Amino acid sequence: MLNWDEFHAEENAVIGNQSAAAAAAQSATNNQPQENPAAEPAARAESVSSEPANEQRAERALEDAPEDHTSKNSAPVSDALQRARETLAKMDIQEGIADLEGTVGRVRVDEKRMINCRADLNQLVPFKYDWAWQKYLDGCSNHWMPQEVNMSADVQLWKNPQGLTDDERRIVKRSLGFFSTADSLVANNLVLATYRLITNPECRQYILRQSFEEAIHTHAYQYCIESLGMDEGEIFNMYREVPVVAKKAQWGIEYTRELSDPSFTTGTVETDKALLQNLIAFYCVLEGIFFYCGFTQILSMGRRNKMTGVAEQFQYILRDESMHVNFGVDVINQIKIENPHLWDQGMRDKATQMILEGTELEIAYARDTMPRGVLGMNASMMEEYLQFIANRRLAQLGLPEQFKGVTNPFPWMSEIMDLRKEKNFFETRVTEYQVGGALSWE
Repeated sequence: MLNWDEFHAEENAVIGNQSAAAAAAQSATNNQPQENPAAEPAARAESVSSEPANEQRAERALEDAPEDHTSKNSAPVSDALQRARETLAKMDIQEGIADLEGTVGRVRVDEKRMINCRADLNQLVPFKYDWAWQKYLDGCSNHWMPQEVNMSADVQLWKNPQGLTDDERRIVKRSLGFFSTADSLVANNLVLATYRLITNPECRQYILRQSFEEAIHTHAYQYCIESLGMDEGEIFNMYREVPVVAKKAQWGIEYTRELSDPSFTTGTVETDKALLQNLIAFYCVLEGIFFYCGFTQILSMGRRNKMTGVAEQFQYILRDESMHVNFGVDVINQIKIENPHLWDQGMRDKATQMILEGTELEIAYARDTMPRGVLGMNASMMEEYLQFIANRRLAQLGLPEQFKGVTNPFPWMSEIMDLRKEKNFFETRVTEYQVGGALSWE
């Protein structure tokens, strides 16, 4: 890149070259043979006699020519540029004023709302929900990419006929089959609807980060499937062909129908309730319950030094998803605070029912993937764990717990979800919040 001194030096060189070329042209003119002196008077007379006619023709040409906005040293105006200028000249600045009504002033904190906000969404600050911005910063600090994980040990174990039992292989396939579809559904809901319907800029900022993380998760599943040489058709079509996977996928589609409808808008009690119901299904069930059986199974496998590459990626995904759930719960509760009329007894009953339905579907999935005891767990233990998770989701929404006396049979899962833990469970590298390039192996 040129600095200003270099630019002027180059400009002077160009001017010098132009001057030299002009001098050479003048020299060539002077060296041409002289015309016949006897012909000069006649030529001058002819020139003088034609000057009035030339001037008249020039004036008529100027009158007939279209107006040219360029200087004589500029390039001619193209048709496309002329059309662009004409379109801008006709623009009516009064159009669209109604769309800007209520957004033309500086935003005050008390004007911000989670839904149906008329304040300017482009004004990020001042923050009203500091927790949303902090989650965005934490998510950025926790960045990772699938290719950073070494899969060589997993490949060797997977290709060894005696490396894993049939039940363990079933668990790996089921997990990758469900998650690869579920995270695509989650990403679609975020990008196509949730971002549009949540009318708070700091929350939108986190939703953008969450959307990218969902893309990373889908990438991670694809990376695992490709690395292990699995049948991609079998894995990616599992949500159509395996009943317990299909039921979870269908439930998610059914209860987030409004989020997948591009014409859906809020602004009435009915539509606002529909959005709240969709968000509960999305954050508290789809992300808050449906993933937990598969996460526990794969992470338990990693604790036994099996499929450690897959398990490491699932650990990072679980930490991301844990923050997604906490963010979603905060959004839902804030909507309840700002719109208490939405949280009536009917909505509370519906939220409870959805969480219980999701729990039952996940328990059925656990029984299908663990027909026998495996990896130090069985379907009965997983059922209690999922009921424990369901109680947590209900409590987070201020609803009464439905499973009395259940405890967490897998306390090590709580340790893995603790974002303040300094190392991953498999002692391979530091995973405390830091950018991916700063991660170091041990």
